[in-house]
Amino acid sequence: MPPPPPPSDRLFVLVHRRPLWNRPLKRFATCSIMVLSRLSQLGARILRESRLGQISTIQRDLKTGPCSPFLCPMGKFSFSNTASGQTTEGDGKDKETISVTFLNKDGEEKVIEVPVGMSMLEAAHENDIELEGACEGSLACSTCHVIVMDVNYYNKLEDPTDEENDMLDLAFGLTETSRLGCQIVAKPELDGIRLALPAATRNFAVDGFVPKPH
Repeated sequence: MPPPPPPSDRLFVLVHRRPLWNRPLKRFATCSIMVLSRLSQLGARILRESRLGQISTIQRDLKTGPCSPFLCPMGKFSFSNTASGQTTEGDGKDKETISVTFLNKDGEEKVIEVPVGMSMLEAAHENDIELEGACEGSLACSTCHVIVMDVNYYNKLEDPTDEENDMLDLAFGLTETSRLGCQIVAKPELDGIRLALPAATRNFAVDGFVPKPH
């Protein structure tokens, strides 16, 4: 039976046996980390390029494809703020202005365009029509008295208030279709209304009213 190896030889064998199984494991772990890192970089690159491709496709479609009302630039639409009686785009019923004819004391007619929401007194002043309005529309006089020439249009007006009726009782040449110009407000159904100015007005205010300076 051979004698056992000396202690130094046994130690040498143990030292050289440990790397034989440990070294491949370390290499495998290192390679796995490198592969995962490369895959992560490759995936991020693919995702980034796909997003850029989608954005380019969307931009190209916006330039060449049919225009959506939500994606088109504002230049595709035209807007007008002039009082010319044109209808608003997308709504053909509501007019921006209505046509109003004033008949003065001499029988001369003047046709004007009145924005919806403006009173006949304001419209007359803006178009140099002699409709006085001494109280500036505060229902304290009757100097903006007008006569609605068509009863059909008169029936489209809102009923006069008690304050307006009190002032109309003081008006010169009162008729069944008399109203105060400050209380007639332009609305689409009044398009084409004709208003006559009375031959005279009673130019005084009640209750000590003093108009404010402009």
